[in-house]
Amino acid sequence: MVKEEFKLDNQLCFRLYTASRLLTQVYSPLLSEHGLTYPQYLVLLVLWEKDAQPVNDIAKRLFLETNTVTPLLQRMEKEGILTRAKGKKDARQMIVSLTKKGKDLQKLLVNVPATVGNAVTCSSVNPENASEIFRMLDDIIRKLSNN
Repeated sequence: MVKEEFKLDNQLCFRLYTASRLLTQVYSPLLSEHGLTYPQYLVLLVLWEKDAQPVNDIAKRLFLETNTVTPLLQRMEKEGILTRAKGKKDARQMIVSLTKKGKDLQKLLVNVPATVGNAVTCSSVNPENASEIFRMLDDIIRKLSNN
């Protein structure tokens, strides 16, 4: 007999992984029509909040290592979505800025948040309790990122 703690249905990690994977599948067709991947969309979200940021700041914001973010940024630069330039104050620092194309993508993707929101809205997840869900997930992220 399998102990309760070893049953798949009792694993928080499995639920989070499955939800993340299925949610990414919702984003995929919305982004692919504009030639974007989900990780590229996340970079765009960071830069739409504040343009012209160091690579390190973008990586921190996404909870990723710079060596994971750099190839992603290089691909986006080749696609004309952003530029990377050495910092004026510190030449070792690479500053990432949106191009006109990168800025214009925000207008083209304006319906993505609502479409994804509608896809996840159900009896237990809705706009009224979204902030509570965010708080719980943020607590998990904060706890795990401190380990």
